[in-house]
Amino acid sequence: MRFFLSVLAAASLAFAAPKCDPDNGGLQLPAGFCALLAADNLGPARHLVVAPNGDAWVALQGRNGTGGVVALRDSNGDGKFDVKEHFGEISLTGIALRNGYLYVAGIHTVERYKMTPGELKPSAAPETVVEDLEGYREHGDKGIAFDGKGSLYVNVGAPSNACQARDRMLHSPGQDPCPILEKHGGVWKFDENRLGQKQDDGVRFATGLRQFPALTWHDGALYIVMNNRDQLDVLWPGMFTAKENATRPAEPMYRVTTAGANFGWPYCFYDYQQKKLFLNPEYGGDGKKVGRCTQFELPIAAFPAHWAPVDVMFYSGTQFPAKYRGGAFIAFHGSWNRAPEPQDGYNVTFQPFAKDNPSGKFEIFASGFAGKTPLMAPNDAWARADGVAQGPDGSLYITDSQKGKIWRVFYRP
Repeated sequence: MRFFLSVLAAASLAFAAPKCDPDNGGLQLPAGFCALLAADNLGPARHLVVAPNGDAWVALQGRNGTGGVVALRDSNGDGKFDVKEHFGEISLTGIALRNGYLYVAGIHTVERYKMTPGELKPSAAPETVVEDLEGYREHGDKGIAFDGKGSLYVNVGAPSNACQARDRMLHSPGQDPCPILEKHGGVWKFDENRLGQKQDDGVRFATGLRQFPALTWHDGALYIVMNNRDQLDVLWPGMFTAKENATRPAEPMYRVTTAGANFGWPYCFYDYQQKKLFLNPEYGGDGKKVGRCTQFELPIAAFPAHWAPVDVMFYSGTQFPAKYRGGAFIAFHGSWNRAPEPQDGYNVTFQPFAKDNPSGKFEIFASGFAGKTPLMAPNDAWARADGVAQGPDGSLYITDSQKGKIWRVFYRP
């Protein structure tokens, strides 16, 4: 009997759920949820992926060899990552595990590492899947998604605010047609198993998009959450007020099922208040004209101006209540372009779905990243959400790009 009880006790300890932090690691969450701070001081953490055994890999943003991947393991079951390994050097955003490979996306490349089961760090150099991707300091970061049928999708952001002849200059008109769209401002589709591809080897799957490292494949479609335009009032004073700039250009969410979709950047912006496309002032718009915008596809959901979406995932676990299942969690990095209004959008938001479409208004799921209210300058934020991923037990991981925090969120009513 004593032996049997000892075995039960050991099994109980081995499978005991980690304890949440008394203050949820600084996060504010809905009733019934709690969080622990699983890692800190990793560096500028962007997207992450979690393996079935609980190991995690985090893409780091950095220059001069400070990027790469940090691999993490919780060796004692307390929920905190106590084993850390680092490899690679280039600045990264997108990251994914696929068929025994770890894929990572830099500004100009998508590479993959062959992973050995149970090992955190690869033993060989990476293979280059795609190289020479267009990428600049402005909107050069790449997210990645896979359709499960052998294809890889990569965002190629537009190095521009609104395709002006002189970017971000007062009253500078838009180039028409916009030449940037030939190599930027869209999604390119590649073969995930073919090495040494160039951008021209891929297929432009969607266009008319500004910048959107937040992309994922779900239920037969590619979902995108885009960063919309900036500086309506600064570039077009007298036509737009600071309040209009801070509230009108929504961060739209799109669903793409077939190649060829066009969402209208740089010619149009989607208005958060009126839920319609309007002509950008660079192309003759005045905040009221619709013009050519009737020819472009509309978003399936929209979020407030300048919140800056950087990652998106659909929840497929069972730990969270039923209303979260099949819905999307979106990491918003937070605004910089709302002055003199307070900055906003430093959160992780949940968008409920029913099958393929949103089924109600979004809700702020995790907040507290700003650290203070009102937040007037982005650099004063305590943290900035950057990546979201689901753990094998259905918990939710969230990364931070300020100091490199990782939270793990549980449902415990």
